[in-house]
Amino acid sequence: MRRGRNNSGIMGWIGVVLVLSALGFMGFSPLFERDEPKVTVSQDGYWNFNDPIHVSVEDASGLKSFKATIATPHDEWVVADENTPSAEAKKVFEILPPKGVHRVEATSVVLKIEATDKSLWGFFMGNTYQQEMTLVIDQRRPVLSIIANSYKIQKGGSAIVIFKADDPHMQSLKIETNFGKTFIAQPFMKQGYYASLVAWPVQEASFSATIIARDRAGNETKSAIPLRLKDHVYRVSNIELSDAFLDGKIAQLANEYEQTAGVDDRLEQFRIINEKVRADNEKIIHDITSKVSKNMIVDFAPEPFYPLVNGQKVADFGDHRIYSYKGQENISQAYHMGLDLASVAMGPITSSNGGNVVFSQPNGIYGNLPIIDHGFGLYTLYGHCSEVHVQKGDIAALGQQIAKTGLSGYAMGDHLHFGILVQGIEVRPEEWMDTKWIYDNITSVIESAKVIISQQ
Repeated sequence: MRRGRNNSGIMGWIGVVLVLSALGFMGFSPLFERDEPKVTVSQDGYWNFNDPIHVSVEDASGLKSFKATIATPHDEWVVADENTPSAEAKKVFEILPPKGVHRVEATSVVLKIEATDKSLWGFFMGNTYQQEMTLVIDQRRPVLSIIANSYKIQKGGSAIVIFKADDPHMQSLKIETNFGKTFIAQPFMKQGYYASLVAWPVQEASFSATIIARDRAGNETKSAIPLRLKDHVYRVSNIELSDAFLDGKIAQLANEYEQTAGVDDRLEQFRIINEKVRADNEKIIHDITSKVSKNMIVDFAPEPFYPLVNGQKVADFGDHRIYSYKGQENISQAYHMGLDLASVAMGPITSSNGGNVVFSQPNGIYGNLPIIDHGFGLYTLYGHCSEVHVQKGDIAALGQQIAKTGLSGYAMGDHLHFGILVQGIEVRPEEWMDTKWIYDNITSVIESAKVIISQQ
């Protein structure tokens, strides 16, 4: 009898150990994970009852089942029902309107989602995620119409467009180009109207721009800006590098820039400065000058830009420079993205239009560089300065002396590198230095649009 009691005790302890082991296994084994599936729905409160709703379901243990229904006060449809277990950690489902139902009388529907994972938790039933969300049905596309625009745009140049865009559920409004740049329109004159400068980069063979208005339900309206394209042939300069240049200016800059640290080969130093350093410097410029105010603009009438009194052009905008050295062709290439002007050494540079100083410090090959924001996405920059008289945050007044010409950065002689940018795209300064061009292509378009808008 005593031996039987001992055996029973031992068996009892063994049972306890087995139970505890099983509980421990269930507590820590991935097979018994207790997290419900993570569900993400592409729509956020609105639906056009046309485009599919994408539902992403993620779970480490895989998916056991998925079900979705759409309900109105009077009807309910099962639009997805999958009960085939899957070991995939992530699956995406497309929710479409019920077959044969293209329009509903209700102003909203309720989307119900239920997803169960393959976990053995909950007596092998798995973890279940349930959600109900109300979606407002909006099947109307945004209203979009062009009010006025420049007649033409030249390669390397600028243009303007003014348009109406209206939708109670507007989500995004942008101007997309054929080369990947997106221009942002600024509110203009009164609610529902917008305006934007656009630019055709020198490096792009063609130009097209389309206004795209999209609401929160996914409805979209597009309108191409009807601009006549005018090509412009920019100069190609074949430049032979000299030993004096490599041993002088390039050696000097190579000692200053971190990108050339540890590089002794003179041609490699030149390539890095002409390409890598230039690209790094231009990225800073493009990031700064891509910003557009969200505040409403009621007018835009810039004066022609004449930053250097009696300044003579010494290098063209858009000049494509190809470098060679002692029979080695195409050592490096670069585009000159400004207009070089020279007068006297340390000549005074003035701001032809008022604006906010958004940058004022050395910037690699550009040397000492102030940048001014004139509003409406239009910026000017002044490179190679010997002195700078404004700081970031200052307001530059019309006619104010902001700097003096110089030799800082990648400059071989005292001059001003004058650049104009439209939302981060370098454009021909000559256009913005021409009174007639400004009137024909910018201010007259604005005047026409203001008359039309005031009558609507």
